[in-house]
Amino acid sequence: VVILGLFPFQILDDGGDLTHWIYKKYPNMFKKIKGIVEESVTGVHRLYQLSKAGKLCVPAMNVNDSVTKQKFDNLYCCRESILDGLKRTTDMMFGGKQVVVCGYGEVGKGCCAALKAMGSIVYVTEIDPICALQACMDGFRLVKLNEVIRQVDIVITCTGNKNVVTREHLDRMKNGCIVCNMGHSNTEIDVASLRTPELTWERVRSQVDHVIWPDGKRIVLLAEGRLLNLSCSTVPTFVLSITATTQATAAYPSVFSTQALALIELYNAPEGRYKQDVYLLPKKMDEYVASLHLPTFDAHLTELTDEQAKYLGLNKNGPFKPNYYRC
Repeated sequence: VVILGLFPFQILDDGGDLTHWIYKKYPNMFKKIKGIVEESVTGVHRLYQLSKAGKLCVPAMNVNDSVTKQKFDNLYCCRESILDGLKRTTDMMFGGKQVVVCGYGEVGKGCCAALKAMGSIVYVTEIDPICALQACMDGFRLVKLNEVIRQVDIVITCTGNKNVVTREHLDRMKNGCIVCNMGHSNTEIDVASLRTPELTWERVRSQVDHVIWPDGKRIVLLAEGRLLNLSCSTVPTFVLSITATTQATAAYPSVFSTQALALIELYNAPEGRYKQDVYLLPKKMDEYVASLHLPTFDAHLTELTDEQAKYLGLNKNGPFKPNYYRC
């Protein structure tokens, strides 16, 4: 939250928690906020719920669905951090391990790609038929969690939903199964159901608990169901540069992130440009953030000729895709 004195001018949120706290506790203050920028799937979903109910009284920018956020934070970053987090906490080998990934959104896609590349046998659960079809076309077996819960070595949640892994699932897991969460919400795994007298908790190391059943079976719970990549791994500076920061570094000079541009856009927007609704980050800004990071790879963009630009009906400087287009 950006503070001027004691008055929040804008909200920069991740998950919608701050937005909902101010909305419920300080409703008069909430109405005076210049704008909200939200970067997570869960938070955007909550914003759309407020909007649908007619309770969103300030404009909000959905940064999560900008391509630079979806791909770099959700897909590419999670593709690396899932392995990093599991290695740091368990020192395990991935080859031949059976893994079920719950959810095949961008985060799930990244996790599945990394685990498959390491030689794991990967199953996917999904509610969305389009994401499910993508999982099938990418070579993953689409299953219901109940079908594989007894045999898998690792369970990873990536949905942003609640009670994806229930106490019934946990009871049926095999001895030594690793359970972790990569989605935003820490409610995906029903951890509360494990805090009962018949189960013993044993802290093995930081962020690693063994939950032991009366018959001696134990599961390995990571970060108590919180986000594995934030609790047990690191986020590369390159990803932060794209999605979250405005600070220039030697590696990424004069860089503006999608979140920073969204805040600036809402703050400087003339009266009436944005109504009390949720908006996607303008495609031009999304492309601008990407272009700022290309020099890191010594990458050289091809430029349209005047004839080509006219043929495609585009401005030579972009935007090159309509705002609704998702890569």
